[in-house]
Amino acid sequence: MGRNSLVLGMVLLASCSFAASNLKLQKVIDGLNNPLGITSAMDGSNRLFVVQQVGLIRIVKNGKLVSEPFLDIRSLTRAGGEQGLLGLAFAPDYEKSGFFFVNYTDRNGNTQVVRYKVSKNPDVADAKSAQKVISVDQPYANHNGGHLAFGKDGYLYIGLGDGGSGGDPQNHGQNLNSLLGKMLRLDVSALPYKIPKDNPFVGKDGKDEIWAYGLRNPWRYSFDRQTGDLWIADVGQNALEEVNVQKASSKGGENYGWRLMEGTRCYNPSDNCDRGNLVKPVHEYPRSEGVSITGGVVYRGKAIADLKGTYLFGDFGTGKLWGLTLNGSKASNKLLLDTGMQISSFGEDEAGEVYITDYSGTLYKLTD
Repeated sequence: MGRNSLVLGMVLLASCSFAASNLKLQKVIDGLNNPLGITSAMDGSNRLFVVQQVGLIRIVKNGKLVSEPFLDIRSLTRAGGEQGLLGLAFAPDYEKSGFFFVNYTDRNGNTQVVRYKVSKNPDVADAKSAQKVISVDQPYANHNGGHLAFGKDGYLYIGLGDGGSGGDPQNHGQNLNSLLGKMLRLDVSALPYKIPKDNPFVGKDGKDEIWAYGLRNPWRYSFDRQTGDLWIADVGQNALEEVNVQKASSKGGENYGWRLMEGTRCYNPSDNCDRGNLVKPVHEYPRSEGVSITGGVVYRGKAIADLKGTYLFGDFGTGKLWGLTLNGSKASNKLLLDTGMQISSFGEDEAGEVYITDYSGTLYKLTD
């Protein structure tokens, strides 16, 4: 999450105020245990699936929390800080295959990406169906990344942080022989996985699984459901939080800069850091505005017409919710709400309406 213990322990106001916006946060459900993700299976059921850090996936159906967890892996993970159950993605053909994928840190703190299958009961997974996709050793307890998402190409994208500590002491972000600090792209049509033939480092120096690199801790990324563009929020070190955009036409191989750069500033080395191949963020903000970015989604719903095409994202520490639009390469960012929450994740329902989780335990829907 890019969250250190100080940020995770912050106590924020529970009220929501407005900033140049008529938006509201409508409470859907509370009583959740440290929610870190929301997604839909896109199977026509209109259910929401909520990832809880402790190791549970819960279903919200018809506005109510289903009593039995969809999946319980509490025995497999040790939750706390930046560890636990961190990500969930449903296979594009979930309605037919019943396959879904989770990302969690195991009891030794290492990343595990595992495929499960739903049981005959559509609201309960088959816990015995687990099959490993990929494991990645984590040298420290923080910067695990953890998000999962399928692109329009049908491949699974796995975001991994730089392995932790501070300042990427082992320089994983720029090391193409390490999977840490990277975006991976895998074909999971057959397990454990296959390498897509057009991954950028196939036949070259670097791990074949890598799609993009130079990331510190991508805490939530998403594909625009209309354009296929990939939006990546990367948590900063001491000064800047950033948003990166990879166009759907990309062939991969982007270097987003870390640890050479933090945002648009040199980090290590402190000057002359740009080797000419770095992709700069489309937007960044300083510590005066927030301390830990939470990436969101491009709004493609119908209920809030003014937000169409706007990338929604927030900050875990300050609770600010922003809307970012791009006109070519020019970005325009607007404060939409000052929520006072610990914004831990964004998600979409089947219709493209947007939901936000407060780490303290509440799921909200964005409305006007």
